[in-house]
Amino acid sequence: MTETNPVIEEVTKHDTTSVVAVAGHPIHAMSVSFPIALVMATLGCDLFYWWTADPFWTRVALWSSGFAFFLGIVAGVSGTAELLLVAGIRKRSASWTHAVAAMTLLSVAGLNWGYRIEDHEAAVLPMGLMLSTLAAIFVGIAGWHGGKLVFDHGIGIMVSNND
Repeated sequence: MTETNPVIEEVTKHDTTSVVAVAGHPIHAMSVSFPIALVMATLGCDLFYWWTADPFWTRVALWSSGFAFFLGIVAGVSGTAELLLVAGIRKRSASWTHAVAAMTLLSVAGLNWGYRIEDHEAAVLPMGLMLSTLAAIFVGIAGWHGGKLVFDHGIGIMVSNND
């Protein structure tokens, strides 16, 4: 007689199988690491510029903020597709909280990049640094709720009773 695991029962109650995946691996989960790292790199570049006054850091911040924004769009499109297409994801309130935080992050990242385009040196202090800090805060908020989806609700994981 096999016992059923209550955690596995709860996780498998609603189908959360990814529909935007490559070989069973959700594209959203694979693509979010790049914009996250680039948002944090932009903040680091702004802090290094504030500390050293070396214009090299403003050029790097311009590029990292731009790539953070555009790769964030890729991650956002795949995440939005999962949210809208998979009923088991859509039913969880944490999914919507994560989506709102991520879209706010994407908006701040786009503003941060757009603000730097014309004069990347003048844009850093104080507005660029404030936008980078705000973006980093939203990385934490969106990441927290994304982590809740994985660890509390089993979104994006393959569940088996054979473990």
